[in-house]
Amino acid sequence: MQMKRVLLIIIVAVLASCSPFGGGGELIGTRKEKKWFEPKPFGMVSIPAGSLTIGQNDEDISWSLNANSKTISVPAFWMDDTEITNDEYRQFVSWVLDSMRRQRLADDGHDEFLLKDKSGTPIEPALLNYKTPIAGKKKAEYAESLAALEYAGDDRIGGGEIDCRKLAYNMSYYDFRQAALNDQFYDKTKDEYVGGSAVNANGEREAIKGRSSFIIRKVVRIYPDTLCWLKDYTFAYNDPYVRNYFSHVGYDNYPVVGVNWNQADAFCNWRNRIYEKSKNPKVEQWRLPSEAEWEYAARGGLVAQKYPWGGAYIANRKGCFVANFKPRRGDYIRDGGMITVPVGSYEPNGYGLYDMAGNVSEWTYDSYNESIYAIAGDMAPTYQATFKLDNNMSKRKVVRGGSWKDVAYFLQNGVRGFEYQDSTRCYIGFRAVRTKIEF
Repeated sequence: MQMKRVLLIIIVAVLASCSPFGGGGELIGTRKEKKWFEPKPFGMVSIPAGSLTIGQNDEDISWSLNANSKTISVPAFWMDDTEITNDEYRQFVSWVLDSMRRQRLADDGHDEFLLKDKSGTPIEPALLNYKTPIAGKKKAEYAESLAALEYAGDDRIGGGEIDCRKLAYNMSYYDFRQAALNDQFYDKTKDEYVGGSAVNANGEREAIKGRSSFIIRKVVRIYPDTLCWLKDYTFAYNDPYVRNYFSHVGYDNYPVVGVNWNQADAFCNWRNRIYEKSKNPKVEQWRLPSEAEWEYAARGGLVAQKYPWGGAYIANRKGCFVANFKPRRGDYIRDGGMITVPVGSYEPNGYGLYDMAGNVSEWTYDSYNESIYAIAGDMAPTYQATFKLDNNMSKRKVVRGGSWKDVAYFLQNGVRGFEYQDSTRCYIGFRAVRTKIEF
């Protein structure tokens, strides 16, 4: 009896310790595991928190409308050590194509491409099963359904060509900024919004209906514009780049180009999606860098230096150029490459980042505003235009870094430029960042 009583006391003590109301009446919180270490993302480098004087601080062009310099602070973040390559972006395209094929087969009644419960019934809402092989014994049965994704009729040259115009990625995200701007219109007594408006995915301003008004859903066509090599250089024989630059294995390690801002943003959204599906530790999201983050990272810890490598020259002591740009009028080759070169071909900056000057210019998250440094705050500044998106002014996105076709001026850390977010260029690529969770 005495033994049973002791055992009962032990069981009660154990149960009490497992209870969220345990702790002997003291405030102990709800989490037992207090240690957490953020895993290092593959292919990224750690950029420490710090401050910098952002903006032009050396050579400038009269009436260039560059914003005045300003001292700001930037939180710590991870950044891709190189620009996103053709091969990395092709992984995104391949995933979208595979998903569209599975969705097409599921829509045509092949429910083996849907996830099912233990009873064999497709779960709700419907989710795709990525384990079922598309090839195999039923390949012939699937052919008719999959043909819908290929060129047909007069658009067709050969058999089995995927219609790249149909490759579209469905993305969605919660717009915290618009939710914050409209919080003043939320009536807690009625549990609804009374007034206020938000800009939807089409750039149209509409009245707030509820939380759904802040959930942005977009469909983005994601295949690179390979024709940009001809559109940007009309009187040039760039046809081989149109045919091969994105698809040929020889260009796998070259930076992807012909990708507009929307496609770069969709790539980051997809990157978060596949990371979360792999049940990895919870981290912040991948995204395009703000203009401030980009310049801070490009400077590599150096203060008031003209270029990412420091100093005022674009060649080393041996006379070798230290970036891929246009060294002389009409001479693209003297620096080692006629167009882009493989990422990481030149020495990294102080943070271990490659090609922050030259090779390709890079999209940033921010909208372009000539006076932004006077408008924005000094803590982690960023700017997004929110007026109607059929206005070209709101479509301007900041690009940084200069490219293979630019003269040395555009390689400076502080030089700003812009391109319209729906434009594709053979000299603009991108890389992603992820805010560090600091503790």
